[in-house]
Amino acid sequence: MKYALLIHEDHAAYQSENDLHAVMEQHARLVESLGDTLLAAEGLRDQSTTTTLRRDGDTVDFHDGPFAEAREQLGGIYIIEVESLDEAMDVARQIPMISKGAVEIRPCESEG
Repeated sequence: MKYALLIHEDHAAYQSENDLHAVMEQHARLVESLGDTLLAAEGLRDQSTTTTLRRDGDTVDFHDGPFAEAREQLGGIYIIEVESLDEAMDVARQIPMISKGAVEIRPCESEG
């Protein structure tokens, strides 16, 4: 089954380029270790670059900015294929973060 692992964290915790570089190196090691389990991985630009579509019936509006106001923002995603939610949770535990954060584990609609 395919799962999306959505990484939410407070980007203000990255006090320097060295902090960011160290975490990115950890992500590179994780990507290498996942092998064929990993289908895709992508970091996302800062939430200030976000455009959000909001729909209310037939009305559609586009807004600059993130979907929701929060200190933790969506910073990247992994798409993995594993046998079970337990395996997806094991991968999620390995995702590096510099501070507190969350990894949302969500099954994907498509099976392959």
